[in-house]
Amino acid sequence: MKTLLKIIGIIVLLIVVYALVAVLAFSKEYHYEKSVVINAPKEKVWQYVGSLKGYNMWDPFSKEIKNISITYSGDGDKIGDSYHWKGDDNEGEQTITGMMPNEKMMTNLRFIQPFEGNAKVVFTLTPEGNGTKVTWAIDNELNNMMKIMKPMMNSNMDKMFGQGLEDLKKLSEK
Repeated sequence: MKTLLKIIGIIVLLIVVYALVAVLAFSKEYHYEKSVVINAPKEKVWQYVGSLKGYNMWDPFSKEIKNISITYSGDGDKIGDSYHWKGDDNEGEQTITGMMPNEKMMTNLRFIQPFEGNAKVVFTLTPEGNGTKVTWAIDNELNNMMKIMKPMMNSNMDKMFGQGLEDLKKLSEK
């Protein structure tokens, strides 16, 4: 019994030490990006990247939200246009903040539920050989709880961005 209590105590101590180190050592600035090369001209890829309606055709995050409803403000392809989503336990909105047609779209992503937060998202298209390289990046600030979860966040972002970019590639290469 004493051995079991010692093991539990050591595990709890390790968790506390990790949490303290994460809060103190990890930066509050968070950046994640992932790229894919698509065998299509940037004008074709842009129709899925340069508009919020096009983005929602391959966005992996909205596919994970149960009973999602999406409402657009504007056509979804001009600065100031936005969309609002609401699902069972998830709500937020994304607004276009900058755009260079066929090259770059910048958005502000605001989370309302299950937690509040803001992030900057940038989609960049650059020529690569006969195709188009798409880079999807996100930047935000982490609170202390999010700092502790940063390794899990990186793993989830890698999975979700990878899935989304593969879906974008399939759509664009049709």
